[in-house]
Amino acid sequence: MAEFDEVKTTFWGEGRYGVQPPLTDAAVQDAERQLGVRLPASLLEILRVQNGGVVSQRWNAFPTDVPTSWSEDHVPLDEMMGIGRAEGRLSLLDTTYLVEEWGLPSPLVLLSGDGHCWIALDYRACGEHGEPSLIWLDVDDGTQLLLAADFQTFAERLRAAAPLDLDHTDGK
Repeated sequence: MAEFDEVKTTFWGEGRYGVQPPLTDAAVQDAERQLGVRLPASLLEILRVQNGGVVSQRWNAFPTDVPTSWSEDHVPLDEMMGIGRAEGRLSLLDTTYLVEEWGLPSPLVLLSGDGHCWIALDYRACGEHGEPSLIWLDVDDGTQLLLAADFQTFAERLRAAAPLDLDHTDGK
């Protein structure tokens, strides 16, 4: 596992796609009020480096012990949403709408996804002020997979997708 500080300082990839304005304390307080939850401190640390955008290829996959609709051994994290209202960019603040639109359980905070599959903070077990687990949701097949007990553990277990994909070069 990588150290969290290493992941934090090298988490973001190149480009401005999906990047929200720099994160402020006021924006965090407003987001937590709108979402009705306390966001994990480790997530906020990463969002203070850059507020959303493309994830570095070094950290763009989370290994799984079971196959998913995406891969035999991982789920993707190509982008992660930030907090804000930049025009044309999804944000953590869009969670309420997206949860309703895609028929997802609640309370969640969506971090990454395309509608059919999502990575989310799951507050169902811990409550609005607890430390949420991280889950993978596949809307099309109705599956949910626990990824990590908390955001920091999730971040520390991230890997590059390329080596994981190369593990399966047998054509399957």
